[in-house]
Amino acid sequence: MDNISDKQFQELIDEALGNLKGEHAQNIKNVAILFADEPTEAQRIKLRLLPYQSLYGLYEGTPLPFRQGQTHLFPDRITIFKNPMLHSVTNIVELKELIKHTLWHEIAHYYGLDHDKIHELEA
Repeated sequence: MDNISDKQFQELIDEALGNLKGEHAQNIKNVAILFADEPTEAQRIKLRLLPYQSLYGLYEGTPLPFRQGQTHLFPDRITIFKNPMLHSVTNIVELKELIKHTLWHEIAHYYGLDHDKIHELEA
């Protein structure tokens, strides 16, 4: 898909967040939802990504079940990666769906779900 502006991409993220159903999407707190063109080299190393592997989103923080009552934590971060998404879709409808799915996936990590549980819920 052709490149879209950062402003348009942010609007798509905002729209997707507004369209997520359920109380879990509405009750996230102290989470910055950002976007970047690509994952940083440090993020790629931490995740052990191979050069050919793409990453659409990343949750960084302390999942709710592991906070043990701590209230003075830095804000968690969900980063959506623009360029890998643009390379994976052919139109705006597909991009909107990919953003929404990725947001849901990363919010699930915020609630402490691992990949196995997320894939189980998606099935």
